[in-house]
Amino acid sequence: MSGNVEIVRKPLHATGRMRRTLDQRLVLRFPRLAGVQARLIGRLPPGSRLRQAVLWRGAQLGIDAYNRRDLRAVVANAHPDFEYCPDRNWVDAGLLEPSYRGMEQYRRYVAATSEVFGDEVQLEPSELIDLGAQIVVLARAPMRAQVSGVPLTEAWAVVMTVADGRVTRYQEYFDHDEALEAVGLRE
Repeated sequence: MSGNVEIVRKPLHATGRMRRTLDQRLVLRFPRLAGVQARLIGRLPPGSRLRQAVLWRGAQLGIDAYNRRDLRAVVANAHPDFEYCPDRNWVDAGLLEPSYRGMEQYRRYVAATSEVFGDEVQLEPSELIDLGAQIVVLARAPMRAQVSGVPLTEAWAVVMTVADGRVTRYQEYFDHDEALEAVGLRE
């Protein structure tokens, strides 16, 4: 990684919110206004306190939304034609497609993972890393196999690529080191 990229790391946790917040409802109700806000925040440097507050809250609300399976709220700040790329191990095993585009395909992705692990998967985030054009969320994902009932906990990470303040691509990893290496960070 080049030395001129500012990196900000912050602890992150889920709150367990069971309903949409006012700001989530506004983003979903007025997507154009949300897009303007996203572009303005996206122009700020990673060290900006305002950018960090907005990103941290957005990540926290996104995790809470995923945990309650409110998929529209999960991707509220994404570009309408965003791409979601599951962990390559799932793709190599033939369980998932290599890429899902947009909201309807993202719903298909979540439905496919629910067939294997049910709706019990609850993300437990631990860290948000802002690199400007990329944002990384590190978490744990406790789950239980639907057929066997075997519990397991996976490391989970997502690398989000951001353009004009909106997420254009999500790349999922089940290995924190692999995710960090993908953005040029090594632990």
